Amino acid sequence: MDEKERLNALETALNNEMRERAFYLRHAARTKNPVGKAMFQQIGDEELEHYEYLKKLHAKWEKQEKWPETVPLRVKDTVVKHLLLDSIKGVEEKTGGDADDLEAIRVAIEFEAKGAESYAELSDSVKDPREKEFFSLLSQIEHEHYLSLKDAEEFLTDPESYYRRSEHHGLDGG
Repeated sequence: MDEKERLNALETALNNEMRERAFYLRHAARTKNPVGKAMFQQIGDEELEHYEYLKKLHAKWEKQEKWPETVPLRVKDTVVKHLLLDSIKGVEEKTGGDADDLEAIRVAIEFEAKGAESYAELSDSVKDPREKEFFSLLSQIEHEHYLSLKDAEEFLTDPESYYRRSEHHGLDGG
C-alpha cells in the first residue's frame, strides 16, 4: 500500500470513528438500561479519542507527506472490557434491554469487527515500526470493543450463561 492509499485509508478511518461515535451516543441517550447506557457512552468516548489522534496524525502526515515524527502514537487502553461486569454489579434494579438495544449491539459488533480488521490490514501493510504499532494498537482496542459487545449481547439474550461464565463458577460436584 503506497502513501496515498494509506492516507486515504486514514481518511476513511476518521469518518468511521465519528460515524460510530454518533451511533454510540445516540443509543446511550435512547436506552433505559443503565448497563447499556454506560457501555455505549464509554465506547463513544473512546471512539472520540481515536478520532482526535487520527485527525492530528492525518494533518501532520498530509503536511509532511510521510508518517510524522511528533504525533503521540499511544492511545489509552480501553476500559470497556471491565465496564459491563462493573456496571451490572452496580445496578440494584435489573432493567432489561429492549429489542432496539439488542439490535444496536449487533450493529456495533459489526462496526467493531470491521474496524479491527481494517486497522490490522493497515498495520500489516506498512513497514515503519511506529506506524505498524499504532495501527496494531487501534486494531486491538477495536477487538476489545467487539468482545465487550459480544458479552453485552450474551447478557441480554442469555443472562444466566453470562453470569456463569463471568463469575467463573465451577461445577465440581463437591
